[in-house]
Amino acid sequence: MKLFIDTANGSEIREMAWLVDGVTTNPSLVAKEKRPFRDIIAEICTLVDGPVSAEVIGLETDEMVAEAKELAPIHENVVIKIPMTEAGMKAVKILTSEGIRTNVTLVFSANQAMLAAKCGAAYVSPFVGRIDDMGGDGMGLIAEIQECYQHYAFPTEILVASIRHPRHLLDAALIGADVATVPYGVLKKAFNHPLTDLGISRFLKDWEGVPR
Repeated sequence: MKLFIDTANGSEIREMAWLVDGVTTNPSLVAKEKRPFRDIIAEICTLVDGPVSAEVIGLETDEMVAEAKELAPIHENVVIKIPMTEAGMKAVKILTSEGIRTNVTLVFSANQAMLAAKCGAAYVSPFVGRIDDMGGDGMGLIAEIQECYQHYAFPTEILVASIRHPRHLLDAALIGADVATVPYGVLKKAFNHPLTDLGISRFLKDWEGVPR
């Protein structure tokens, strides 16, 4: 499973660049940086050698296509995030036909994921954390999408988004998702376990008794 970091913060990306395979951003993450959008995306593309998702904000098909054509030339690794709407899927179909890769975002059902794949999306981003927040089964959705895609050999990759804790990351891997995009804080937590800390502490204490 590929691992992306979900952030627009350059410092976080630099720290994790040795580990991650790509980056996802969204308007909320970009707004926190207080810098021009294009500058942020251009910088991120110098920090990682992998897909970098940049999201459009237009809601009409022609607006999304126009924005995508402005963003895609920033770097060959830029992937255009398009919202899961009918207008968005029309945009995905147009952009795919022109060789521009897309990441369909705000996906909350397997039907939506199927339509995104039919339209040629490179990635589909189901938001598992938001589904769980509403009392649903986010990882159950990932399993449904995985099964549907396997039946028809869609090339669209499942990019698990809205990951809230390390268990989400593990479940995504167990199901067989193609990608998980993980916030910086959750990624840091994934390295840790209290028994690891305890083991190190005990080894060091025992080492103090070893003759020098």
